[in-house]
Amino acid sequence: FDQIGNRGTVTEAAGFDPEADAQRLRGAMKGAGTDEAAVIDVLSHRTIAQRQRIKEAFKQAVGKDLADELSSELSGNFRSVVLGLLMLAPVYDAYELRNAMKGAGTEEACLVDILASRTNAEIKTINAFYKKEYGKDLEDAVCGDTSGMFQRVLVSLLTVSKHQPEIYEAGEARWGTDEVKFLTVLCVRNQNHLLRVFQEYQKISGRDIEDSIKREMSGCLEDVFLAIVKCMRDKPAFFAERLYKSMKGLGTTDSVLIRIMVARAEIDMLDIKAQFLKMYGKTLYSFIKGDTSGDYRKILLELCGGE
Repeated sequence: FDQIGNRGTVTEAAGFDPEADAQRLRGAMKGAGTDEAAVIDVLSHRTIAQRQRIKEAFKQAVGKDLADELSSELSGNFRSVVLGLLMLAPVYDAYELRNAMKGAGTEEACLVDILASRTNAEIKTINAFYKKEYGKDLEDAVCGDTSGMFQRVLVSLLTVSKHQPEIYEAGEARWGTDEVKFLTVLCVRNQNHLLRVFQEYQKISGRDIEDSIKREMSGCLEDVFLAIVKCMRDKPAFFAERLYKSMKGLGTTDSVLIRIMVARAEIDMLDIKAQFLKMYGKTLYSFIKGDTSGDYRKILLELCGGE
C-alpha cells in the first residue's frame, strides 16, 4: 500500500519519522521567510503515503493544515509542485481536472493527459474523489466543458465499463463512420486486444494507426486518439514525449511539466527517463535544468532523480 509503483524515483524513506518531519517543516516556516531547502528535502524524498502521515503529525502538533500553511508561504510553480506532492494520486488528478475546466476556457491537454493514461481502477477512484470533493460528477463537468466527438471520447474514457455499443448506435448517423469505429475500438480498454488490432490495421492498410489518425483528424480529437494509442503502446514513452514538448523551443508549458513530474514520480519516472534519453539523446534532468530555475528547478530535479 505504501508505494504506488516500483519504477519510481521517489521511494520510501528509511527510518521514517513523521513527527520529526512535521517539526522540521514547522521550523522551515517559522519567522520571516521560508526555508525552501528543508521543504524540498522532506517532501521530495517521501512517498505519497508517508506525506499523508506527515500531514497528520503536523495537524496534531500545530493544529493547522500543512497544505494551507505551505500554500500561504510559497508561490508560483514551486508552490504548485509542493501542493501536488501533498495530495493522494486520485485527489491530485481530480484537482487538476477541476482546474482545467474552471473559469473561461478549458485546458484540453490536461483532460487528454489524465483520462487517456490512467488505468480503469485509477479512473474509478478519480471519479469517486471528484464527486466527493466537488459535489458533481466528473462526467457532467466534462460534458459541460467540451463538445462534439471530443466530448464523447472523453466520456467513454470515463465510463469504465468495457463495452459501449450505444456510442456506436448514437454515432452512426451523425459522425463520419471512421471516427465512430475508432472510438468504439479504442475505448474498449483491453490492451492486448488493441495492440493486435493495431497490428492487423497496419497489415491491411499498410499504414500505422497513428499516421491514419493524423491524416483523418485534427485538433483535440487527434490529440486524444493519439494519446490513447500511445498510452496503450508505451506509457513511459507517451510521458517522455509530453515532457519533451513541454520544454522544447521557446517557453515552458509548466502545467504539463508539473503534472507529469508530480503524478509519475512514484510510478514510472525511471522508465520515463530512460525513454526520454532513448528518444531525444539528452537526459530529462538536463532538459529540466536548462528550462527552469530557483526552488522550482531544485524540487523538479529531486523528483527526476540524478542523471
